[in-house]
Parts: sequence; C-alpha cells; structure tokens
Amino acid sequence: MAAIDYGPLRKELEDKKTDLAARLDRIKKNVRRGYHPDSKERAKELEDIEVVDALGNESRRELALISSAMQRMDDGTYGICKECGDEIGFERLQVQPYADECIDCARFDEEHPNL
Repeated sequence: MAAIDYGPLRKELEDKKTDLAARLDRIKKNVRRGYHPDSKERAKELEDIEVVDALGNESRRELALISSAMQRMDDGTYGICKECGDEIGFERLQVQPYADECIDCARFDEEHPNL
C-alpha cells in the first residue's frame, strides 16, 4: 500500500489549533473584563458567561483532540483506528482530521453508547 501524505491534514490541524487558541484568549479576556454596574446589564452579562463558558469548554475539547491527532501523526499511528486497528479512510480524515476511529467503529459507538 502506498504511503499517504498527511501533510495537508497536519497543516489544517495546526491552523485550527491556532484559531482555537486565539478564540480561548478572546474568551478569557471577555470574562476578565468585569461586570456592568447596572443590575439588568449585569444579569445579561451573567447569562452570556454561561454561553461563553460552553464555547470555551468546546474549544478546549477540540484542542485536546487536535493535539492527540498530531501526536498520532508524530508516532506513526495516525489514520489507524484505535478500536479495531484497521485503516481510517482518508475521506473520513479529510472531513474530521482528528478522528481516531474508523467509520464502522464510530457508528458502533454512537449506536451503543453504554458499551
């Protein structure tokens, strides 16, 4: 089997990692700016913080997935399903470059979340 060039996917992951780090930085600055003295405005700001916190958590989760994918690229296990050991389809990796399972194992996990 011919070796697959994952260089473009690595670049995509690096770019996404940079974007997410910038997003987290903006979120941190937003949270640290303080609250409005008006109670109605402050209440709205507190509601917004919940949304911002959820965005931050999602960004941190995605950063962890990206870092894991880049580590697999470095150690030569990228593109290999962590469950069954089969090759992850290149098309799947193009859509979800930090995928660590082949489509069959991912579907199985979705259909059987408690296993």
